[in-house]
Amino acid sequence: MTEKSAISRPEPRSRTEDVGTETAARVADVLLLFAGGPQYLGVSAISRKLGLSKAVVHRILRSLVSREILQTDPDIAGYRLGPAAVALGAIALSRFEIRTAAMPVLRRLRDETTETTTLSGLVGEERVYLAQFECPREVKMTVEVGRRFPLHAGSSGKAILAFLPGDRRETVLARPLEPLTERTITDSAALRAELAEIAREGVAVSMGERQSDAASIAAPLIGPDGEAHGSISVCGPSHRFTPELVAHTRELVLTAAEEINRSWAWLRTPEIR
Repeated sequence: MTEKSAISRPEPRSRTEDVGTETAARVADVLLLFAGGPQYLGVSAISRKLGLSKAVVHRILRSLVSREILQTDPDIAGYRLGPAAVALGAIALSRFEIRTAAMPVLRRLRDETTETTTLSGLVGEERVYLAQFECPREVKMTVEVGRRFPLHAGSSGKAILAFLPGDRRETVLARPLEPLTERTITDSAALRAELAEIAREGVAVSMGERQSDAASIAAPLIGPDGEAHGSISVCGPSHRFTPELVAHTRELVLTAAEEINRSWAWLRTPEIR
């Protein structure tokens, strides 16, 4: 009697699993709105942005409030991030390897340039400021840590975009490129040409592309996997960024990014047992 070989097939997903996955995705989408939008959001705004019914949104918000991930303000008809979300964010930042590697280098770069230095991380198809060291001068540029920005506008975003895998880069370029200022590059062909140059040089420059009257110079942070996961920048009022200063700062930023990349390669997340 011959034995029939048993072919392993994946178990079909149950309806309960599908519903649970969909619910988790909706909760995540609600939270991500708070990460990239206004401080307060109401049920109607969330419902409109995510295409969910107000009843569903209200149930999600009520659950998040009960766990202090969100909280309400009696004087404002809306919700904002709560203390539990703040605690999670603080823990995530403290354990984020790219930030650990970048902080001492960013501090030194700020001292060398006397301009604000920043660290950005890639989040989906956008970037978010993770840290900054402010310029010691009275007139200076500062950024809003935790706020999301598109990749096509400004040197920090372009430095990341130029070093993304081709399919991910094209996904960003295929969408309408929203102008943030009159100098934002919104023509995809022109932006592709600039990204190719950034990929060759390793440094991106922006003069008023994300914020009027502001200039910045950025370089990508390449992880141990060989992909861009963030960028660092030097930024300040555009009138101080003369061609001579830009040329000098480009070299400083490129050297700083290479140092962070080398340090990052040595960092390893502890093995989970």
